[in-house]
Amino acid sequence: MRHPIHRRFDLLRHIALFTLVFFFFIRSAHGLTPDEENTIKIYEQVNASVINITNIAVNYDFFLNPVPSQASGSGSIISKRGHILTNTHVVKGSERLIVTLADGSKWPAKLIGSDPVTDLAVIKIEAPAQLLTVIPMGHSAQLRTGQKVLAIGNPFGLERTLTTGIVSAIRKGIKTDELEMEEVIQIDAAINPGNSGGPLIDSEGKMIGINTAIFTPSGGSVGIGFAVPIDTAKNILSDLMTKGYVAYPWLGIETQTLIPEVAQVLSLPVNRGAMVARISRGGPAHRAGIHGGSKRVEIGNAIFVIGGDIIVAIDGMPFNTAQAFHEILKTKKPGDQIKLTLWRAKKKMTLVVQLGERPRQK
Repeated sequence: MRHPIHRRFDLLRHIALFTLVFFFFIRSAHGLTPDEENTIKIYEQVNASVINITNIAVNYDFFLNPVPSQASGSGSIISKRGHILTNTHVVKGSERLIVTLADGSKWPAKLIGSDPVTDLAVIKIEAPAQLLTVIPMGHSAQLRTGQKVLAIGNPFGLERTLTTGIVSAIRKGIKTDELEMEEVIQIDAAINPGNSGGPLIDSEGKMIGINTAIFTPSGGSVGIGFAVPIDTAKNILSDLMTKGYVAYPWLGIETQTLIPEVAQVLSLPVNRGAMVARISRGGPAHRAGIHGGSKRVEIGNAIFVIGGDIIVAIDGMPFNTAQAFHEILKTKKPGDQIKLTLWRAKKKMTLVVQLGERPRQK
């Protein structure tokens, strides 16, 4: 009789052998792993939704002679009426826009709306609905680091190229010498010039982002790419398609985060909140009587503008940082009235402010 523990090892060996044989059979029967099958299926379903955008602009030489130039980018078809979602920088400065569909047909496009803040834009072509494959939209709020993603675009003009990778990080924002954006998805899928405006896709074949930028010391992909979350796009699409721009709420102030160390040095009545550093003259905050800072001081390794109001709550909602203050503010709309709880010197007070519309970037 074999010892029970030996019989258990024999059973485990048989299970392991069966598993190896099963996966070998699957691989040899189709020549593909399940993950490869998934990738191919998604590409076949989605690639016709991705288009190439040629931006034809006119520059002028030293003698003021017109010199045509062109650049290319990518976009995703989002309606049967011919609406296409892309990046603002892909269509910026264009004299003409030409869209190339998956069947090779070319169509003139017109700019419907753009938003420099999110680097998103909508253009439109007058093509028959039967030629337009609309990309399905997913959600980006629940994305997790490590999640599989696919990017389709036209790098260097090579149409509908597929690259794969993972979500490397979900970032509240990035700021470099050439790039400043809020709320981005960092990915390691290869992104190159021409990919901009193309879709970032999840393993269900749904668009979860718009590929926008890369961080690179060489000009090529080094595995650090960024995409605008699809939820950001959904929030502004209505404005882009109806107004041509995005109407953001505007208070007209610049703020700095108040930290306990600063509060202690300055003997302030509170140690958390948003210090008002500057006021835009004639803006909503200025009209409501909010005070900006009056003096610059160096505390530690940072410079603070002090002497202004310290805002600690919006509509009764407290916060600790200037970033949190602006996060709450972004949920409001132009024309909304808000109540700001603030400290001015040693006095706590409440002011009602009617938000304006943020001046548009040019």
